[in-house]
Amino acid sequence: MSVWPVAEPSAALSGSEGALVSVSIGVRARDLESLLEALARLPFPINPEICHGAEVAPRGGVFGESEPSTLVEFPAYAGRIAEVRAELERSGFHRSALRIASMLDEIQGECRRRGADSHLARGATNRAAAAT
Repeated sequence: MSVWPVAEPSAALSGSEGALVSVSIGVRARDLESLLEALARLPFPINPEICHGAEVAPRGGVFGESEPSTLVEFPAYAGRIAEVRAELERSGFHRSALRIASMLDEIQGECRRRGADSHLARGATNRAAAAT
């Protein structure tokens, strides 16, 4: 049982170009500038969030066998993903670097992670207070 309501993508997360999705691209730190230049060539605006030292699984690999990388994330409409994929391939990036997820799933996952972190922090604070 979950406290999260089961929801289908709503009109608020869809537009004329399809559903809003979360795009993640993992690259080596030295390739970040090339990736950002490729994204700048897209015919629509990108507002990327950049996370250095992210764990990104290698091509065909699994997490835990990865090397630290840079993760670039941004929202986009599903109807634009083919353009993103084509530009990445034109710029020499492997298609396995691209990950697409439902924006609703990403938002709910982030809320769950923050809630779990907050719960763990409160538990540690309570245990520390009880020990004094």
